[in-house]
Amino acid sequence: MLKKTVSTKDWLPIEDILDDGILLTKNKEYIKIIKIIPINYNLKTELEKNSILKSYKEFLKICNFDIQIIIQSNKEDLSLIISKIDKQKVNENKKIKIISQEYIKFINSLNSGKKASSKNYYIILKSISIDQKIAIEELKEKYIKVKETLSKCGNKVINLEKNEIINILFSFFNVRMYYLKNRKEKY
Repeated sequence: MLKKTVSTKDWLPIEDILDDGILLTKNKEYIKIIKIIPINYNLKTELEKNSILKSYKEFLKICNFDIQIIIQSNKEDLSLIISKIDKQKVNENKKIKIISQEYIKFINSLNSGKKASSKNYYIILKSISIDQKIAIEELKEKYIKVKETLSKCGNKVINLEKNEIINILFSFFNVRMYYLKNRKEKY
């Protein structure tokens, strides 16, 4: 008896990706993925930290709907950066060569210990409406609330397009392939 070949598309709960970057699931639910570019809280002054915390409290109060936060961590291979620095130091003065060598040692230690990683932050919004037009409007309103309140914290909030959503879904389900692909493209 022959087994039926099942593709990834068959078991993923996603039916379609609409132009607004909104996902339609097979259960007829509407979902929006938003990318967040965070701030480095530790580098802020006490006054800035207090302001950020107040803005974050406002975010939690205003966004009185369910959200899901996803943090995607990717290991980075820094060997291409090392080779770039190594090539650049050929024509530099003696002091810059010494600094470059020390920096290369530091990057090598990170690279050999597999300590280098990048992180992507996403917020997932879901509509409770089954009507497409209403769901899209609801998700747009939620996106605006998230953007306005997180922007006050200093974060950059990015509305993702269809091709970016596809890349994110690919990265979630094909982690190894995504890592190899991005390693070649970044440097």
